[in-house]
Amino acid sequence: MPDLFPIPDLTDLTDDTTRPLADILRPQSIEDVVGQDHLVGVDAPLTRIIKSGRIPSLIFWGPPGCGKTTLARILAHHTDLHFEQISAIFSGVADLKKVFEQAKIRKSQGRGTLLFVDEIHRFNKSQQDAFLPVVENGIITLIGATTENPSFELNAALLSRAQVLVLKRLDDAALEKLLGRAENHADRTLPLDDQARTALKALADGDGRYILTLTDQIFAQTPESKTLNQSSLFALVQKRAPLYDKGEDAHYNLISALHKSVRGSDVQAALYWFSRMLDGGEDPRYIARRMVRMAVEDVGLADPQAMPITLAAWEIYERLGSPEGELALSEALIYLATAPKSNANYMAYKAAKRSASDYGSLMPPKHILNAPTKLMKQQGYGTGYEYDHDTTEAFSGQNYFPDELDRTEFYTPPERGFEREINKRLVYWEKLRQERNNRS
Repeated sequence: MPDLFPIPDLTDLTDDTTRPLADILRPQSIEDVVGQDHLVGVDAPLTRIIKSGRIPSLIFWGPPGCGKTTLARILAHHTDLHFEQISAIFSGVADLKKVFEQAKIRKSQGRGTLLFVDEIHRFNKSQQDAFLPVVENGIITLIGATTENPSFELNAALLSRAQVLVLKRLDDAALEKLLGRAENHADRTLPLDDQARTALKALADGDGRYILTLTDQIFAQTPESKTLNQSSLFALVQKRAPLYDKGEDAHYNLISALHKSVRGSDVQAALYWFSRMLDGGEDPRYIARRMVRMAVEDVGLADPQAMPITLAAWEIYERLGSPEGELALSEALIYLATAPKSNANYMAYKAAKRSASDYGSLMPPKHILNAPTKLMKQQGYGTGYEYDHDTTEAFSGQNYFPDELDRTEFYTPPERGFEREINKRLVYWEKLRQERNNRS
């Protein structure tokens, strides 16, 4: 197929002094893409798409700097569709209408349009709905790029018309390939010792564009005769904030990782995710609130001290603030992660709630009802009630369920932690209850 709209050959440009290194080294073919072998490897989805010559509507979901825009441009190189690119950050309804009208004109002339929309999740629901008819009718082939979870940020109707492909953050091996290409282009070795080179990849945090931006800065500001160590590197480049948005996908991913690490009694992983969230700017109060939930839901009565200890840590944070108060939260986190675990309370509550909903407004048995009036006494209210404290064991064993409902075991504590003691009490009381029933 002739390349009607080839990607410009950047090597033809003689003056690279004003162009970012990330743009100069942008891959020109699918074979040059790094870190996404699951999409561009042999018999991988994008490889098959390119071989077929038919580009479907796609959504690229992945973190910044992983190659979403690059892959869109490479796909455009393998089709005779007109390539159009817009950003949802800078485009509005008027821009979309203009793009769609021009695409309709091309369609009437027998030519389709490949539209790449960067940050497509920035469009609101009505703007996303505008894509439906033009995608459905084949007026445009849509390629959208998003850093946020499409399940939450894109309309279901739009998702049903596109295939979602997930891109990964670049690992160290992929970042190392980019550094090698940068060194080949500059015809010099990156002036970093081994420790600083490792630190540079850590600073990039999986973002290929960012590591090339840093590399460009290092080459420009470091003479060839000098080699930077880690401290010199940090003095030269500014560490950026971690890839974390408190209101978006990373927020929910990391709190999920923290909660499940605590539930899994992995204190080391719990401390890691706790630190990741704080480093990303998460409000410690939010973490404290979620830790109280962990104490109730996952530790429960296996360790009754988990709840007051967590609440106390929250209060200490409120009194001390950051950073001292965060130490109290980490102490409570360690307590939660290393405590015995039980969700018996959680499961008992859900089971009791279902039963209450299923059986409706059943009355309590009359013997446990108060009888403040003569009429109520005549109706049998309070008749036969035994005051538990007057019995030998402070346990009467009477029935407290509605007469129409069989006794049900909602709470079944495990043989762990403090609930082992609770279980002994329940077994003992059940024995007394059975003895009472046998006598009556």
